[in-house]
Amino acid sequence: MRIFRFLRSSVSLGKDIDFYSKFSPSPLSMKQFLDFGSENACEKTSFVFLRQELPVRLANIMKEINLLPDNLLRTPSVRLVQSWYMQSLQDILEFKDKNADDEKVTHHFTDSVIKVLSRHNDVVLAMAQGVVKYKEMYGTDPVVSQNLQYFLDRFYTSRISIRMLLNQHILLFGGEVKVNPAHPKQIGSIDPHCHVSDVIKDAYENARNLCDRNYMNSPDLILEEFNAKEQGKPITVVYVPSHLYHMALELFKNAMRATMELYGDAIEYPPIHTRVALGSEDLTVKVSDRGGGVPLRKIERLFTYTYSTAPGPTTDDSRAPPLAGYGHGLPISRLYARYFQGDLKLYSLEGCGTDAVIYIRALSTESIERLPVYNKSAWKHYKTIHEADDWCVPSKEPKDMTTFRSF
Repeated sequence: MRIFRFLRSSVSLGKDIDFYSKFSPSPLSMKQFLDFGSENACEKTSFVFLRQELPVRLANIMKEINLLPDNLLRTPSVRLVQSWYMQSLQDILEFKDKNADDEKVTHHFTDSVIKVLSRHNDVVLAMAQGVVKYKEMYGTDPVVSQNLQYFLDRFYTSRISIRMLLNQHILLFGGEVKVNPAHPKQIGSIDPHCHVSDVIKDAYENARNLCDRNYMNSPDLILEEFNAKEQGKPITVVYVPSHLYHMALELFKNAMRATMELYGDAIEYPPIHTRVALGSEDLTVKVSDRGGGVPLRKIERLFTYTYSTAPGPTTDDSRAPPLAGYGHGLPISRLYARYFQGDLKLYSLEGCGTDAVIYIRALSTESIERLPVYNKSAWKHYKTIHEADDWCVPSKEPKDMTTFRSF
């Protein structure tokens, strides 16, 4: 009987996934997040929106998970991720027909949202472990690698967006205290006046602690601001400080590691120059190191999942960061930048150093969520057989002209 109920619920959930995946997610701008939280913060309104929007975002990406290679779907880590998403979808759908005017319902919904957020804490680590296991057992060809890159970009972007919605609801309506005492001016996870340099300094200090622990020394920071909008005033922007911190920390860790490994046991190390510039459209953060740079052919590879210059992941190193060695640091940092229509780019001078540049939209009305949509175009990407490149591939070996025949 229990097995029958499980099969019946699985079939029903499959129909729900098919239904909600037919709808496109509704992207929100930073200004919309801000306006709702500061002026019209209403738990009922948030509840009504989330019980419709969360199933759409979950179902869209769950359809894409099913398009992954069968052997990857069979790995324990990926199966675990699938089970988390299925359970979370079930939890949210329980409120589909509940009375939005009942306070007990909205409070129960907030409790469920907290559980969903907690359940998905280790999604990135579990997915990374599944991908690594798959590559170890089966290897990857160029087509599979391209599809994996495409999927993981979309999957992690979807996760960022879902956590953004969950965090906003929890921080605004979860708990007795409606104002975060640590960050009283924030609207949920958004700071309307995020002091960029303060976040940069915080990220630098934490990266420096890691560097000191591993190399017994660390490069200094030189930080400059260029405020073209209000000269002489500190640069502020409407943004999610935790997103900026995540990106800056990753860039500082990479810059410090490159510098320390190039200069070895030197007495002094070249500092890391960081420039923050605010214009009419963009906020730009440039992190420049003198760590020797990266060859051009490796630049794009740095944004490939599973590619890492750090030692491979181990299960017994409790001191290592959770994702160290999985090659997810830079790719996910770029997704954070792109999530609100920004970007993260690397410019390297091999033999000298690397400039890493974060671009953020300066206007909150232009900072709009960038969300993946499951549709025929996405489906074709996984199913289309990629044809050979229409540019010749240069041979690594010089051509033997004695075997060349003229026609």
